[in-house]
Amino acid sequence: MPDVVRQRRAKLEASVRPGDIPSSAEGDLAIKDVRGWMLREPISKRAYTVIKIQTASGLTGFGECAPLWPAEYAEAKTIILGKPVTSFDVTASLLAKCPTARAALNIAMLDVVGKLCKAPIFQVLGGPTRHRARVLAPIMGDTDTALISAMNRAKSAGYMAFKVPITPVVYRNQGQAYVQSIVKRIEALRAAGGQDVDFVLDGSNLLTPGDAQMISAAIEKYHLLWFDEPCLPAGLGAFKKISGGSVTCVGAGKKITEGSEVQDLFREDAVDIIRPDIGLNGISQIKKMSTIAEVNYATVGPNHNGGPIGTAASLHLAASIPNFFIQEISFPEAQEDQAMRLALTTVPVEVIKEGFAVLPVGPGLGINVNEQSLEKYKEVTL
Repeated sequence: MPDVVRQRRAKLEASVRPGDIPSSAEGDLAIKDVRGWMLREPISKRAYTVIKIQTASGLTGFGECAPLWPAEYAEAKTIILGKPVTSFDVTASLLAKCPTARAALNIAMLDVVGKLCKAPIFQVLGGPTRHRARVLAPIMGDTDTALISAMNRAKSAGYMAFKVPITPVVYRNQGQAYVQSIVKRIEALRAAGGQDVDFVLDGSNLLTPGDAQMISAAIEKYHLLWFDEPCLPAGLGAFKKISGGSVTCVGAGKKITEGSEVQDLFREDAVDIIRPDIGLNGISQIKKMSTIAEVNYATVGPNHNGGPIGTAASLHLAASIPNFFIQEISFPEAQEDQAMRLALTTVPVEVIKEGFAVLPVGPGLGINVNEQSLEKYKEVTL
């Protein structure tokens, strides 16, 4: 080994000796406590996890993620205790084996940082790029009539864009009759909703590439926002054929958790809209993914199937990226589920007007979490 290399390595090792770095546990910004609650809505059974962190100085922050296994929570807690609350990017690599917990901890750490700065998270991250965020409501029903009723209820709550499920898939390669059933469903919803509403067709990865291609071509004239997860993403070449065979945009990526997966989608020119889930990634990870999408002239329509804390985080994300398109927000129809979501924060987060949600503008997430409600609705304490 050349002497010059040895000298450089010696200098580098000396500069990063652990003894030269002040212990983060000695600072006011060190995370000294972590708590977690697994929640489940009473009727829809939608589940999500809320995590609370507290610093040595007493500042607290909340985050939300998808349902979390106790073992992953315990490992993430061991890693995060003692770390500075400002080190959300540094700790991301340390939490690589705990990706779901990492999402909630990222949001909670940014919540504290925003409170420290006395500014909303979107301002800490360089925004706002907008002052309200367009929203999308998933609707559910076994028949077209049931879907129309669900759409009308969501529309009365302020939504103007809806994610529509495909008709039931009975067998593979269903052919023209099946394609026409999709067309009839969209026509019925369009007639009932009027020209001011928009739709996303949700394939839920259930279709064959052949059926998905025929459907994508057949729905061109209805100008849907996009065709979501038309088939399994294992073969990206199939996605490329679907997106390249018609003007209907294709969206995918609800399960992705790494930037490399986003790069794969764009390397194959497979999608127009990426759909990373806030409950699996948190804010910072999706912000990085959005940069990859931006240089590929693509937009971001994050998925969100969690609760109101996740909704607040999603709105801050929307205001911090330039290529945001639309945010999916769960729309619980049961009054019991609605009551639970309202009780989790002291001020309603999911207030929708004319298809848009207003950004929270208080410090951090801009919300106050009701811990008594967390205890009331918890399924498991982590």
